[in-house]
Amino acid sequence: MKHVPSKVSVIVPVYNVEKYLSKCLDSLISQSYQNLEILVVNDGSTDCSEDIIRNYAQRYPDRIKAFQKENGGLSDARNFGIDRATGDYIGFVDSDDYVSPVMFEEMTVLAEKHCAEMVICNVLKVDEHGNIRQKLIQVPEMPEKIDLENNFSVFSDISYFACNKLFKKSLFNEKRFKKNVHFEDIQLIPQLLLDCTTVAQTQNFHYHYLERTDSISKTHTEKGLDILRAVEEVEEYFKTTKYSDKVGELKNFQIFEGVYSFIAYLAFVKNDEVFYKMCEKLEFFMNKRDIKLKNLLQFNRFGKNYLLSLSLKKNIFYLLFFAGQKKLIRKFI
Repeated sequence: MKHVPSKVSVIVPVYNVEKYLSKCLDSLISQSYQNLEILVVNDGSTDCSEDIIRNYAQRYPDRIKAFQKENGGLSDARNFGIDRATGDYIGFVDSDDYVSPVMFEEMTVLAEKHCAEMVICNVLKVDEHGNIRQKLIQVPEMPEKIDLENNFSVFSDISYFACNKLFKKSLFNEKRFKKNVHFEDIQLIPQLLLDCTTVAQTQNFHYHYLERTDSISKTHTEKGLDILRAVEEVEEYFKTTKYSDKVGELKNFQIFEGVYSFIAYLAFVKNDEVFYKMCEKLEFFMNKRDIKLKNLLQFNRFGKNYLLSLSLKKNIFYLLFFAGQKKLIRKFI
């Protein structure tokens, strides 16, 4: 019997990205994997994004499914796509990013080869000229096939982007992205991982994440508190899973996604009052989970001390925070 390749649904939420959208869609249209449907969800754009989408849908009617909806945010647009996806696997690509020509072929092959519910690839952070700013390696020194029961450090080590992963569609049978929050990936993707038995990974850098100049300059606000709320929701779900006894990895998750991610966000909070209020929230979060200074200083990621892997500027910022020198931090940033 002839093997029928699995179908992959790629969901692309779109909101006012006329400058970047064509490059994103071109990278999907040119995928080497043929059994691919591209669901482009226009989330109430007010620029020319809809004209670009319509043009691509007319040129590639067999590949692109175009949808329009009222603006509801990234999570709502992704959920809209999930509800309409007909593939065996689901991937997400943000509309200002782009991917390598073989991304979905390699990741689908790995998913089928290892019966993996989730596949992960590495990420290149690029500027608007395509220059590489940073290489984000996800699971170094791990096998291609990762049995989570025996390699559960993955839970606390990986970055929880939605867009550098391929998911078995069944993972979304009862789960969706939480609406009207920030850091929705941190809230949902760890829960999806906790529903997996096997994860596969490639060390290839298939996903290109665009670091836009307008996003770098944005002021960070109290919305960063959603990081801590997301971690809290993952903690609650963790208790219900088959991995609930792996408390060491949970604590590392709390440190990396809760404490370190939150402090990194704080580095861009300009308002003094908001900054100090958020510091108080973080201290409460740490005290409630008995996260001590020594836990932070000794935290290892991928088997290496995390602080030692950071740039000098980040290191100084973290150490000032750990030392309680919040006034010095305000001068530093």
